[in-house]
Amino acid sequence: MQWKPNVTVAAVIEREGRFLLVEERDGDSGRIVINQPAGHLDEGEGLIEAAVRETREETAWTFRPEALVGIYRWRSPNNGITYLRFAFCGSALGHDPEQTLDDGILHAVWRTPEELRADADRLRSPMVLRCIDDYLAGRRFPLDQIINIY
Repeated sequence: MQWKPNVTVAAVIEREGRFLLVEERDGDSGRIVINQPAGHLDEGEGLIEAAVRETREETAWTFRPEALVGIYRWRSPNNGITYLRFAFCGSALGHDPEQTLDDGILHAVWRTPEELRADADRLRSPMVLRCIDDYLAGRRFPLDQIINIY
């Protein structure tokens, strides 16, 4: 049997010391969890485009990616699925408060890293805080490292 990780993207967006996150209902457990705007890569979609799309769908903010923070691999102990996450950082531009958010997304929130650490048991995965910590440590890779070949 061939191993196939789930490819996901995430947006790390900081504004005045707070990060844009979503509170969402975990489809497996039904718990309310905290995550970056994130989701699966669609067929034929580029990684950067996926991060822009997922951010818009989950938060109603327009995301401008500026750098790659990192590539993360995590295996969920709950379902055994391995996720390969590409986390991008950048700016939140316009917001559309009238936009309907994706199914399962309760709302977008801005939180400090300290607030997230205090609420660590509600994080969707350890990747949430790790991406923020790497961002705060200055990890940045140029976007031209991501090449789409179709």
